[in-house]
Amino acid sequence: MVTQEDSLERVLIVDDQRDLLQLLHKVIVKKCGCEVQTAVSGDAGLELATDRCPDVVLTDIKMPGMDGLDFLRRLKSLDPTITTLIMTGYGTIEMAVRALKEGAYDFFEKPFDNDHIVHAIERAMERTRLLRENKTLQQRLTRQRPETDFIGRSKQLTRTIDLLSRLAPSSATVLIRGESGTGKELAARALHSMSDRAQNKMIIVNCPALPEHILESELFGYKKGAFTGAEQDKDGLFLEADGSTLLLDEIADIPVSIQTKLLRVLQEKEIQPLGQTRTIKVDVRVLASTNQNLEAKIERGEFREDLFYRLNVMTVTMPSLAAISSDIPLLAQHFLEIYAREYDRPGLEFQPEALQCLLRRPWKGNIRELQNTINRAVLLSHDNSITPADLVDPEAGDCTPSLGGLIDPQRYLTMSYKEAKQEVVKCFTRTYLAQALTASGGNVSAASRSCGMERQALQRLMRRYTIKSRDFR
Repeated sequence: MVTQEDSLERVLIVDDQRDLLQLLHKVIVKKCGCEVQTAVSGDAGLELATDRCPDVVLTDIKMPGMDGLDFLRRLKSLDPTITTLIMTGYGTIEMAVRALKEGAYDFFEKPFDNDHIVHAIERAMERTRLLRENKTLQQRLTRQRPETDFIGRSKQLTRTIDLLSRLAPSSATVLIRGESGTGKELAARALHSMSDRAQNKMIIVNCPALPEHILESELFGYKKGAFTGAEQDKDGLFLEADGSTLLLDEIADIPVSIQTKLLRVLQEKEIQPLGQTRTIKVDVRVLASTNQNLEAKIERGEFREDLFYRLNVMTVTMPSLAAISSDIPLLAQHFLEIYAREYDRPGLEFQPEALQCLLRRPWKGNIRELQNTINRAVLLSHDNSITPADLVDPEAGDCTPSLGGLIDPQRYLTMSYKEAKQEVVKCFTRTYLAQALTASGGNVSAASRSCGMERQALQRLMRRYTIKSRDFR
């Protein structure tokens, strides 16, 4: 409960002249209508400021013990939003100017006009009010937009993070789409951590990992005796996520029979445990992720269209690593630091050629593949630097060619000349087009101009190598 006293603005006056303190106390209470406290020394003033944080402090510059400058510094460290006014007598103007440089709002020479000091205090109160409102807003924004675990500064990633931050405060269902390894679960965690539900644990359901009959009982719960083996009541994951967020990971693999029940939860905000006739209201924000083409599954009758539209209230598409290739060095360094600590490999760094190798690779497995590659390189590298050879997976043979030649020619010597040439051209073309589209922000016309080819020719190559311009926007 906020009392009238708590809502009053506070002024603290610090001066070793008691008569002046009494005069100022009387004037300021009468004309400003605020709570006024007084102290006869800097130490006493600091004690009062710590106990009952003032909005404005009016202090003498020259006092026995702690002087006004020292008092000002300690006040700033206590609360930088407090606005400080300096009172100065003859011969201390230079100290007052120093106080202004150190953060004081204004200073006055004694004796001063009462109306003048009252007006200054009112302006100082307004300044403190604005500073504290701004601080409160920043704290609120920090809660709503905490530092996410995303690494990168590319335009596409920045747009994605911005979209997540705008969707987070709502309770709208969000469908997170993207290729495998692009960070869909990371996006779901970001949505949860930036929401009002962040204080509660987010529940994640790996849909393909559970057989149909187990998935149903895990999601909705069951009553004792509902089926063989149901020896006691069990709360489902929807009930566990009440007041929080539930992520249905890889929702495309949910059986149609469960899709029907899931649709009811999204529509009615209620669940019905197995073996129970009554329903239970739940307050759950549902997020869903998939790397599959749900529209194609709808056409084949494998996914309910009405469920799709319930899930697809808002869509976030995670960019592929090719679309954010400028972030590869940042991501690689991030993973290098993680695994260097884990495997006790201090001082480990990339050779420049190794980073070039990472930039030229197609990364079909996206960020997850990059992470695994760095993990393996840190674990197996012999020296204090990671070389291109450390980044080659002997089984996958996945090092891509550069413009000047092959990074790992031994791989291609196992093929016929024709096969090797086709593979080199394919890898080069995909990497070249991806970098051109990244630079143009997905603008095909601009990319074709930078490549020195007709737009139609670039589009033919994009179709041949299944490259979509929207992935680079």
